[in-house]
Amino acid sequence: MDIKEWLGEENNLGIDIWEKKYCYQGETFDHWLDRISVGDEELKQLIIEKKFLFGGRILANRGLHLTGLKITLSNCYVVAPPEDSIESIFETAGKLARTFSYGGGVGIDISKLAPRGAKINNTASETSGAVSFTDLFSMVTGLIGQHGRRGALMLTMSCDHPDLEEFMSVKTDLERVTKANMSIRMSDNFMNAVRDKKKYIQTFERPETNDITKKELDAHEFFKKLCYNNWDYGEPGCLFWDRIESWNLLSEFPDYHYAGTNPCAEEPLPAGGSCLLGSINLSNFVDEYGEFDEDEFRRCVGVCVRALNGVLDEGLPLHPLKEQRESVRDWRQIGLGIMGLADMLIKMELTYGSREAMDFCDHLGTIMADEAMKASALLAKEDGPFPKCNIDHILASPYFIHNASDETKELVKKYGLRNSQLLTIAPTGTLSTMLGISGGIEPIFANYYVRRTTSLSDHDEYYKVYTPVVKSYMEKHGITDDLDLPAFFVTAQNLDYKQRLNQQGTWQMHIDASISSTVNLPSEFPEEDVYDLYMYAWQIGCKGVTVFRDGCKRLGILTTKEEKKEETPKKKEKRGFVENVEDDVVGKKRKLITGCGSLHCTAFFDPSDGQLLEVYLNKGSTGGCNNFMIGLSRMISLAARSGCEISDIVDQLKSCGSCPSFVLRTHTQHDTSKGSCCPTAVGHALIDMYKEMQREINGTMLYDDKKEDKAQRKVINPCPKCGDELEFQGGCNVCKSCGWTKCD
Repeated sequence: MDIKEWLGEENNLGIDIWEKKYCYQGETFDHWLDRISVGDEELKQLIIEKKFLFGGRILANRGLHLTGLKITLSNCYVVAPPEDSIESIFETAGKLARTFSYGGGVGIDISKLAPRGAKINNTASETSGAVSFTDLFSMVTGLIGQHGRRGALMLTMSCDHPDLEEFMSVKTDLERVTKANMSIRMSDNFMNAVRDKKKYIQTFERPETNDITKKELDAHEFFKKLCYNNWDYGEPGCLFWDRIESWNLLSEFPDYHYAGTNPCAEEPLPAGGSCLLGSINLSNFVDEYGEFDEDEFRRCVGVCVRALNGVLDEGLPLHPLKEQRESVRDWRQIGLGIMGLADMLIKMELTYGSREAMDFCDHLGTIMADEAMKASALLAKEDGPFPKCNIDHILASPYFIHNASDETKELVKKYGLRNSQLLTIAPTGTLSTMLGISGGIEPIFANYYVRRTTSLSDHDEYYKVYTPVVKSYMEKHGITDDLDLPAFFVTAQNLDYKQRLNQQGTWQMHIDASISSTVNLPSEFPEEDVYDLYMYAWQIGCKGVTVFRDGCKRLGILTTKEEKKEETPKKKEKRGFVENVEDDVVGKKRKLITGCGSLHCTAFFDPSDGQLLEVYLNKGSTGGCNNFMIGLSRMISLAARSGCEISDIVDQLKSCGSCPSFVLRTHTQHDTSKGSCCPTAVGHALIDMYKEMQREINGTMLYDDKKEDKAQRKVINPCPKCGDELEFQGGCNVCKSCGWTKCD
C-alpha cells in the first residue's frame, strides 16, 4: 500500500501533511506503518482502516531515537509552576526551552508568582507582578523551532490571584504574548460570586517577606469584561478547576493535585506530568446503512489502550527532564480520545446537539470509559498497577462509580489500574485534516469552502469545495445544491451554542481528563450572550471552554469568507516626490529606555494638519549604535516626507521582532519603554506624539477636567501609558485620560 491508496488520490492536502509532518526522510508508507505499529498487527489494521491514529508526536517520532535523535513521544507536558523567585522563573524558562527542543507542548501556571507591587528583598523593592513574565515565556516559545512548527504553550492563573485583571487583559494588546494560549482557573466559589453578583476576595501571601496582598474584586463586572475580551479577542479561556479536580480517577487521592493543563487544555496534569495521545475515528465505525458497529468499537478501545501503554514504556527514558520521567513512571497517564464525531452523526442522520445525538453519545461514552478501564485493569494484572495506585481511592471516586460496569469494578478491585488517567478528547486538527474528517467533538466547520483560481482568460473564478462527508452524501443521494441538504447537516456557524455545549457536557461525563473545546461563533453573535455561554458551560459540568468569533481581532485560521481582490491589475502610479520641510514645524520629544540604555526621539509635525515630517534619534551615553539610529531616523523622515502615513511607518517599525538585550532588560530592570526592540519602541513613541499633536490641533485637553481619585478606581484593562481604564470605541482600545490608543 502507498500513501495515495491509503488517503485517496484526490486528498492532496492529506498527502502533503503526511509527507511533511510524519514521514521520515522519504520512507515509504509501509515502512512508516511498521515503524509506528512496532509489529502489533491489530493496531496496524486499525490504522490501515483509518479507525485509529496516534497523536502527532508518536506518528512523527516513534523509533527515531534509535537513529540518535533527541525526541519525545508525548504531545503534552506540564512543568512545575515557578516559585516566587527570579531563579525559579528562569529555571522554568529553561525547562520550557528544553521540552520544546524535543517536540513537546507545555503548560505553566503562574499563580505562585507575587502580584504587582508586592515587597521584595532586592534593589527593585517591589515586584513587577506575575503577568510581566508571560512575555518571557512567550518569547522562549517563539525561539525554539520544532520541525517546521513552533512550540505550543498554555499560561494559566488562578482566580484567587490579585493580578487576575491584568492577566485577563494581556491579549487585548495584539503584540503581547503572541506565542501562548491563556486561560483562567475558575473555582466554584468564584463562579458563584459571579452568578450572585457578589464581591470576591483575592489573596496572595509571600512568606519570604510576610507580605499579604488582598484585593476585593467585583466578580460579576470582571466576568462581563472577560466575556467581552473573549468576544473581541478570543482569549483568555475558562478552566472550571473544581470540576477538573473532582471528576477523575484520582479525585479521592488526598495529596494529588493538578498543576496545570497542556496547551489545548484537554490534559490536566501534575507537576512534571506528561501524556500520550491517540484518537479513534468514530466515522469509520458506521456502515453503509448508517449502523454503528459497537462490538468493533469495544475491541478497538482495548487495542488502543494496550498500544498507548506500549508507547509509554518505550518513551519513558526519552522525556527531556528528570521530573517528567519520574512523573510518567509514577502515574502513567495516557490520553485516548475520539475524532470524526460530526461525520459519524451525519452518516447516522442524527442532528448534532439533538436529544437523539446526545443519548447515543452518552451510550458510546459509557462503552468507551468502561472498556478503557477494563483494558487498563487487565494490563495491571499482567504488569502491575501504576506505582502510586491506591485501589480503595479509585473505587471511591465519583467518576469511576458512574462509568464502571460491575465486571470492571471487580477487575479493578482485584488488580488495580495500569494507568491513572485514560481518556481525553484532543482537537486533532492536523490528524483530522489529513483524514478529511471533523476534529475532536467539534461540528463540521462548514459544508463547503470557496476556492479561487485564475483561469486562462486572466480572470478569477470561484468554486465550492465540499467537505468530504458532505460531498459523499450529495453524490450518494444525487444532490447538486447544498441548499437541498437535510436538516441534520448543521455547522459551527449555524449551531446554537447550547447544542454545542450539551454535546461537550455529555462526553465529559465519561472522560476522566478533559476536552479541548473552542465554540466557534458567527460574526454577528451578540456580545452579551458570551456571558450566558460560559455560565451554561459551568452549570452543565464542562471542565473548560473558550470561544472564537468569526471576525474578532485575532483572525481565525478557518474562514468561509472570500477575500475580495481586484480583478484587474492596478495602474502603475507615478512615484511621488520628497517634500521639503520648512522651519515652522512643531517639535515633540520622548526619552526612551531600550535594552542598551537611553534613546532620545525627537519628531517634527506640520502645524496645520499634525502630520509627521521628520524624526531625529540620538542615543544617550549607553544607548547603542549611533550610526544605526541616524540611519533609521533618516529613513523614517524620508518616508514621512514622501507622503507615507504614520500608521504605515509604525507598522513597519513594529514588525522588527524582538531584541535579546531589550527583552532581558525588560524582565530584569523593568524600566524599558513599550516595545520589544529599539524600532518598535520608536514606533510607539511616534504614535504617542502624533496623538498628542492631533489633540492640540483639535483643541482638546490632555486630561479630563473632572478630578477623580484614580487610586480608588478599579482598573480592569489598564492603559500601558498612564494605567487608567481603557475603553473600546469603534474597534479600538482607547484611553480617555492620556489619549493612548491601540487600533486594529
